[in-house]
Amino acid sequence: MQDKYTHLDVEAAAQARWTARDAYRVTEDISKKKFYACSMLPYPSGKLHMGHVRNYTINDMLTRQLRMRGYNVLMPMGWDAFGLPAENAALKNKVPPAKWTYENIAYMKKQMQAMGLAIDWSREVATCDPTYYKWNQWLFLKMLEKGIAYRKTQIVNWDPVDQTVLANEQVIDGKGWRTGAPVEKREIPGYYLNITSYAQELLDHVQIGNEKATLDGWPDKVRLMQENWIGKSEGVRFAFTHDIKDAAGQLIGDGKMYVFTTRADTIMGVTFCAVAAEHPLALHAAANNPALAAFLEECKTGGTTEAELATQEKKGMPTGLFVTHPLTGAKVEVWVGNYVLMSYGDGAVMGVPAHDERDFAFALKYALPIKQVVGARAPALSSPASGASDASSTSLPNAGNAKASEVFDATAWSEWYATKDGVCVNSGELDGLNQKAAVTRVAELLAAKGLGEKKTTWRLRDWGVSRQRYWGTPIPIIHCDEHGAVPVPEKDLPVVLPQDCIPDGSGNPLHKHEGFHAGVTCPVCGKPARRETDTMDTFVDSSWYFMRYCDPTNPDKMVAEGADYWMPMDQYIGGIEHAILHLLYARFWTKVMRDLGLVKVDEPFSKLLTQGMVLNHIYSRRTAKGGKDYFWPHDVEHVLDDTGKVVGAKLKNEAESSDGRLPVGTAIDYEGVGTMSKSKNNGVDPQDLIEKYGADTARLYTMFTAPPEATLEWNDAAVEGSYRFLRRVWNFAAKNEALLKKGIAVDRSQDVAFGKAAKALRLDIHTVLKQANYDYERMQYNTVVSAVMKMLNTLEDVQLADSAEDAAALAECFSILLRVLYPACPHITDQLWNELGYAACCGDLLDVAWAGVDESALQRDEIELMLQINGKLRGSILVPASADKSQIEAAALASEAFVKQAEGAAPKKVIVVPGRLVNVVL
Repeated sequence: MQDKYTHLDVEAAAQARWTARDAYRVTEDISKKKFYACSMLPYPSGKLHMGHVRNYTINDMLTRQLRMRGYNVLMPMGWDAFGLPAENAALKNKVPPAKWTYENIAYMKKQMQAMGLAIDWSREVATCDPTYYKWNQWLFLKMLEKGIAYRKTQIVNWDPVDQTVLANEQVIDGKGWRTGAPVEKREIPGYYLNITSYAQELLDHVQIGNEKATLDGWPDKVRLMQENWIGKSEGVRFAFTHDIKDAAGQLIGDGKMYVFTTRADTIMGVTFCAVAAEHPLALHAAANNPALAAFLEECKTGGTTEAELATQEKKGMPTGLFVTHPLTGAKVEVWVGNYVLMSYGDGAVMGVPAHDERDFAFALKYALPIKQVVGARAPALSSPASGASDASSTSLPNAGNAKASEVFDATAWSEWYATKDGVCVNSGELDGLNQKAAVTRVAELLAAKGLGEKKTTWRLRDWGVSRQRYWGTPIPIIHCDEHGAVPVPEKDLPVVLPQDCIPDGSGNPLHKHEGFHAGVTCPVCGKPARRETDTMDTFVDSSWYFMRYCDPTNPDKMVAEGADYWMPMDQYIGGIEHAILHLLYARFWTKVMRDLGLVKVDEPFSKLLTQGMVLNHIYSRRTAKGGKDYFWPHDVEHVLDDTGKVVGAKLKNEAESSDGRLPVGTAIDYEGVGTMSKSKNNGVDPQDLIEKYGADTARLYTMFTAPPEATLEWNDAAVEGSYRFLRRVWNFAAKNEALLKKGIAVDRSQDVAFGKAAKALRLDIHTVLKQANYDYERMQYNTVVSAVMKMLNTLEDVQLADSAEDAAALAECFSILLRVLYPACPHITDQLWNELGYAACCGDLLDVAWAGVDESALQRDEIELMLQINGKLRGSILVPASADKSQIEAAALASEAFVKQAEGAAPKKVIVVPGRLVNVVL
């Protein structure tokens, strides 16, 4: 074998062997225990990043180790190929998204193959392939038949210049990301999937502590995130009555404004109500109020999600309208609040500022009354005489003409808000009731008036899947002037997306694509019609791809027999950023497929691992125009203070910037560490790493530096350290080649009489192997790598004779090292396995039996016991492992340490603690 480790030659040779035997093609085999391990499929953005490398290496280690343990393991790969980034790239580069996407897929696939991943490429899918998205369309039609899919108007972000709908992330400060035009909210028709009908089951299976839960193999934090997103709330839905009439003289909403609350026990603390800008009462009030009408238009430029509403400034405006409190009969002022969404509940909320943080802030801002109605004691009251009646002195607003007794001490508010388990106060007949009893009583009182009832609501909303964009799955609907929206007949699927469109920023190019609409007729009447130009949300594509992997080429079935064998998936691996929407939609999609008789599982993923992010240093500098330039870490050096703390940075190489070329020594800003990103110039190209150090080094580094779930901070020196370790492995093999080959040739079917050094070597290696096997079971791959390093240290330090027995021990122990290291570094280990002759006697490394612990190797001939004299440590003694108490006592009394310390005195007592120590009392 070569003396020097040349990673490019080693990795090329190993990959050629795997390719020649089609090593990773997997078929269903009922004689073996199956294991389906899958990483979340990537978006083909152009290049892999180190987050990909880490994710896929975790999967690869699992796959390779389980295969050696006799499992039939599936590790597939595909491409989440539809989506907005391709349209943006097309807009910028003036090329069709299809061309950009397929070129990126080809390049990224080459990168994955260079990583040596054990992927079964015969199962590759791309979601932009008509043979794949045909089944998106087919299942959508089945959902329409079952009423799971339906059409209704939806509120969207509309760019009036580009004439297109924008995703929430494309709206920046209320303006379109590309045009800068103020974004409008518009109601347009779209399709929804009734995920809320599955809300209870989705919650039951994921909820921690629920007896119906089946996802114990998921991280608790992900389960809690899903539980909160589903958001089951049990409360009361009730109406505030009113006599407000529309222009036609009809009562708006039949004279009832409905709200839902989980805190009906605070109903007596309502001091205002807030409605969404689209609420009928708001629209009615704005008809003759130009200022309010302008505010409603302003609200249309705000967020459309709860996350956005949580962070935006809370604004409101009174409508001049009043509704009637259903229990007290008091008049309650109605406001429009920009934090109220029409799409959530009834588009109205009751305001209880004493016991709700958001309502409290709103009431402070607009000087609205605040009334405590829950507390462990009577509220703290102020009087004019005390000097605390002035609102300004308490930071709480005076409620207009409120009596002094209604002005509260500001310091009490946080206590009121925190009082969840108190009792009702200032609440009439509810006084003294705890929350549960008060809610029940309020529901009874409202029901008696016909104005309310207990109800369960969900934070989860039906899934809007219509996207007014080009690069996605066409929604299989035909629009007829006479028959409206008509489903495309199943025989005409797939509705193929044209691949020659180049978005130009003027809206969806499908609107004016003649070929897409040519010859289209209504399936009902046969008259000329037009295709639906909306495409499906890309979460649809990723909601079932893992099913298609199981049987990817069947032209007649969405999922076939392969899914019966492989599903549910045994291990899913991906980023925490997908913990809610992707995983929730995939779970929903699986349940729909189950109910349609397509699959036999309730949940798609038995176990989930969310790997940590890969971080790197971020360096920037403000430009003359106020923008920001980012600089590559390799062009920068840190500026340190006297304690060694990083206090800044400067260029160590010349660098380009928006202000021209910057010289060496230019001061720049150090922003700390953050997720690797192309936009911040802090990414590391895996291809560069592979060429310089090899794929095995990249894999080893990402596995060794941190546990899979933890973030990994990039360290160039540590990468070089990983490379040096692999060189040591190679050098050890080259140095001991002859002895290793001699040991491999020893007939191990006969008992081998190992010498003392060989026994010690086997003891150390099998002890470490036992821990490594445990760490493999729990996927703690960083400590697996540590175990291999310990093995190599032991092998390098051992002094063996040139005997057949010692050679056999060395060959056995090095074979264990190669097998434990192989899942992380398959190329170098496979090459050494072949070069040293292991393959000739044992078979290819990827299929050889996993290294098992030889319990006999863990049996010691001698054990070391600590020697104490009068309770003080004086050394140690070696005794046979089988020594009894009398033999241990004799060895202790014969030891040099005892003889010297005793000076001829006889021992009074000898205490033996088996396996640990012996104490001689003089």
